[in-house]
Amino acid sequence: MKILVLGAGAWGSAVAMSAAQHPAGHAVTLWARDAAQWAAMQAGRENARYLPGMAFPPTLALATGDFAALAAAADLVIVATPMSALRGMLQALHACPAPVAWLCKGFESVAGDAPGGFGLLAHEVRTAVAPQLQAGALSGPSFAQEVARGQPTALVAASGHASVRDALVAAFHSPSVRVYANEDIVGVEVGGAVKNVLSIATGLCDGLELGLNARAALITRGLAEMTRLGLALGARADTFMGLSGLGDLVLTATGDLSRNRRVGLLLAQGQTLAQAVESLGHVAEGVYSARTVAQRARLLGVDMPITDAVVALLDGRLQPAEAVAQLMGRDPRGEA
Repeated sequence: MKILVLGAGAWGSAVAMSAAQHPAGHAVTLWARDAAQWAAMQAGRENARYLPGMAFPPTLALATGDFAALAAAADLVIVATPMSALRGMLQALHACPAPVAWLCKGFESVAGDAPGGFGLLAHEVRTAVAPQLQAGALSGPSFAQEVARGQPTALVAASGHASVRDALVAAFHSPSVRVYANEDIVGVEVGGAVKNVLSIATGLCDGLELGLNARAALITRGLAEMTRLGLALGARADTFMGLSGLGDLVLTATGDLSRNRRVGLLLAQGQTLAQAVESLGHVAEGVYSARTVAQRARLLGVDMPITDAVVALLDGRLQPAEAVAQLMGRDPRGEA
């Protein structure tokens, strides 16, 4: 199987490394936008910027420049860019004959807060710019470093197209990666987007040393928020009890490798948002999609108090302790 991975960040590199070591002997090419990064990876046979010390498999090919010919010859194309770059990548791939899947999680951000305007999920972006593509998402609870090391991981191949689900399972299901197919791409993408926002809240909770009770409450009530938004967008409720919902939320909200949780920890320590983001060296999707998640929820009439508190914190309208006080000061209500 010929697999092309577009984007040489941490997750794109890890996915390419995993596929290149598949027992089926896939021919995998990792494409880097930055020619200097490509040259450095070629020379060192590792992604020293994002996955230092983790050697590329000998069979992993590297490429840069125009990827059109590579995509035309591939059996599967993986888009491993941040959400902000997905629209442009799908436009460039609009005539790709192979199945296409993206790794990014979030809502596309929109300028301003105009009434009626809202950010799109990845599959909605695909519908808008490349409706003929057979496409989907590869998601689930996964840190790039662990996948690159070959540690056990379970992922979800989500698409309304059986050909895409089958291609993702064939590409990545292996002794170290278990891939489950799911037709509910709306639910899978909502889970992937909202968990990033909620993990900022749990990082804040841990940074303020509020205790394990508070963390458990945030995760549980956050799952309820995620589910409400997903149902309003047409998802299935059971998806949120699976890998891309509860699984990804628990990982991102509690794991020390979580960039979004790290943002919350740093804000609790008194750093500004700019300082926190700069110190990461990687993209924290929750920072960029939080406002859009809250905006989409408002337009649908969905109550998401934890998300709203995170947005107020990121915007500088609330200090960490004030965000906690706002959540704890809400009127009592039934759990359901």
